[in-house]
Amino acid sequence: MQEKKETIIIKPPSSVFDAINLKEIISRIDLLFALAIRDIKIRYRRTIIGFGWAVIQPFAQMVIFSLIFGKFTKIPSENVPYPIFVYSALVPWQLFARALNDASMSVVNNIHIISKIYFPRIILPMSVIISALVDFFSAFSILILLMIFYGVIPTAKVLLFPVFVFVEILCALGVALWLSALNVKFRDVKYTLQFLTQIWLFATPVIYPAKIIPEKFKFIFALNPMTGVVEGFRWILLNTTPPDFTMMAISTLMIFIVFIFGVVFFYKMEKEFADIM
Repeated sequence: MQEKKETIIIKPPSSVFDAINLKEIISRIDLLFALAIRDIKIRYRRTIIGFGWAVIQPFAQMVIFSLIFGKFTKIPSENVPYPIFVYSALVPWQLFARALNDASMSVVNNIHIISKIYFPRIILPMSVIISALVDFFSAFSILILLMIFYGVIPTAKVLLFPVFVFVEILCALGVALWLSALNVKFRDVKYTLQFLTQIWLFATPVIYPAKIIPEKFKFIFALNPMTGVVEGFRWILLNTTPPDFTMMAISTLMIFIVFIFGVVFFYKMEKEFADIM
């Protein structure tokens, strides 16, 4: 007798909670990493120094910021050398900026896959975050060397490092979900990102400590989800003075809000991806 083949019926998620089906995502983890590896290869294809660009970019920014804001403007750096002060913030910022720029194109650039096979669409922006993490840890290795060079010895707080990396990933993924879905319908997104990234950089305590912000503006400043991430990384790695934990709490809350509503927005737009494109 001929063996009866099993029929699998694919249906769209019935609710927002089904949009992130961890079991299904795990079952397609091979595709997730394949897309991430492909993005990394495309990014550094035909480059001479390859992964070196992941280090050169934040390092060059550190040198420029150190000269302008550290030496000439004399911005305070909480009793640590300004170069390592700013570089410790540029490392997490690079991950976030990569999510801003690359995630916006993650769905549009893969329309040929979306229209042919089924897989959880959320894998596309997630793959961008994984590829960005490679750059993150490459740049972080230079931070370790700078800490050794300047004699900065981390304390037990460094054990919180995985927590802040996880929070950073949530923040980057939340923004990635928004931008990747928005860019499907409004192609203006990619043209505004460079301007948005520059504005967001200076609205985040990368080149200055959050403590210089006047008290009356701190709540507004804390609404920036990257504020808590950057301040947290400095605190646990460089042993700077404890950050304003109220600002940290507000900033962290904003990360979860951006992530949750990013999932909801991506889920609602997901049904129209193939039709719109």
